[in-house]
Amino acid sequence: MRALVQRVSSGGVKIPSENYTKSIKKGLVILLGVAENDSSHDVVFVADKCCNLRIFEDENEKMNLSLKDIKGEVLVISQFTLYGDTRKGNRPSFSNAARPELAEKYYEEFVSRMKINLGESKVKTGIFATMMQVEINNDGPVTLLVESKQKVEN
Repeated sequence: MRALVQRVSSGGVKIPSENYTKSIKKGLVILLGVAENDSSHDVVFVADKCCNLRIFEDENEKMNLSLKDIKGEVLVISQFTLYGDTRKGNRPSFSNAARPELAEKYYEEFVSRMKINLGESKVKTGIFATMMQVEINNDGPVTLLVESKQKVEN
């Protein structure tokens, strides 16, 4: 499992065809990719890591505070393209990405785990397997890749 984590001053998602809009203030936008060999263990590891990353500044302007510490919000977006392999040719291969039914299961588990860690009202999402317009106001910029211990070897 891969989570591209971005510290943001604000973020949002729009799906005009669904009349769907969600937004967050200070917190994280997480683009989440699920691999074919992921498990519930990977979900827990990555979700807990994202909630506890100390990437927000304290009173001394040092990155010592987590999303939990600042009571920030999170926007989770499914992103199968995080498993795009671009080593051969110009067209990415997505063979390491999980099938949609498995990816959706683990995406939903990830969102549930984030709600357990942060509280229901702090977690917003896009709609799985839907074209979305994502707004990310990266703060810093701070962007990190969090991977589960059972990585896909490319």
